Amino acid sequence: MADDLKEIIEQLELENVTLVGFSMGGGEVVRYFSRHGGKSVVKAALISSIIPFLLKTHDNPDGHPKEKSENTAAAIKEDRIGFVDNFGKTFFGVNIINKPLSTPLLEYYRNLCSVASPRATLKCAESFSYTDFRDELDFIKVPTLIIHGDDDKIVPIDLTSRKAAKSIANNTYIEYAGAPHGLFYTDKEKLNEDLLEFLNS
Repeated sequence: MADDLKEIIEQLELENVTLVGFSMGGGEVVRYFSRHGGKSVVKAALISSIIPFLLKTHDNPDGHPKEKSENTAAAIKEDRIGFVDNFGKTFFGVNIINKPLSTPLLEYYRNLCSVASPRATLKCAESFSYTDFRDELDFIKVPTLIIHGDDDKIVPIDLTSRKAAKSIANNTYIEYAGAPHGLFYTDKEKLNEDLLEFLNS
């Protein structure tokens, strides 16, 4: 993904780029800096990002157990559309009490995901779960905005953005109280305001 991003930036001859990475897109942003030197990028934003590392290991004891990732892969193989349907509800914080988006819109997002190939879905889940970016954060040398919801059930804030904010120099860190993973919709007005303020600063 980071290599694809490099090709886009080079072919379009982009300069003064602000990269905004959402969820595993945050990993793509970090990898662009570590693999390609952050060429042409002057600012970065990490929104609900998976960095630095989600998996539980001996040196990351608070991470997700490997079994959780294995169960996710098994669920995708067993019933990919059913998995995506349930994932979407958790993604946007939908429950009996809270319904931040309409059922048709939730179905629209499910349909977008359903056209991805089964292999791509599995490989994204694998990358999401197992990629360790901890040694790559030092490559980010530009002003960085970090935003995360403190009710994110997909990418828990304690494992990710709170740690990233301690490791990335020159960052602005913002938590959204009660926001789920999909805060680009549930908190879109605030997110747009914060992004614009960062872009114009």
